[in-house]
Amino acid sequence: MSRYLILLPAPEAEWAQLPPEAHEHGMRSHGIFHEDLAEGGHEILAVGPLEPSAQATSMRPDGTGGALVTDGPFTESVEQIVGFYLIRSDDEPGLRTICERFSSRGELIEFRKMAE
Repeated sequence: MSRYLILLPAPEAEWAQLPPEAHEHGMRSHGIFHEDLAEGGHEILAVGPLEPSAQATSMRPDGTGGALVTDGPFTESVEQIVGFYLIRSDDEPGLRTICERFSSRGELIEFRKMAE
C-alpha cells in the first residue's frame, strides 16, 4: 500500500470572502469525496484544515548552527495550503480518478505520492 498526500491550495484572501453558500458547496464536495474514497477502498489516514498562513511560523537555518524563526508563511504567495488529506491506497489509478472528480466540482488539489 502506498500513501498519497492530497494538498488543498487556495487563495486565502478570496476564500475568506466567499459567501456561506460557497462554503456549504465545498463541504458537500468534501463529503462526496469521503464517500468516493470509502467506496473505492482508499483509506483516509488523516485529514484537516490548516489555520491561516498568517499564523504560521517559519524556521530556516541561520548559517551558524541555529535557526531563524519568523512569523508567517515560508514563502509569500497568493495561494497557500489550507488543508490536506493523507490517503493509503493500493489503487493509484482509481484514486486519481476520484481526485479528478473532486477537482471537477471546483476543488483545486495537488496530488503527491509519498516517497517509499
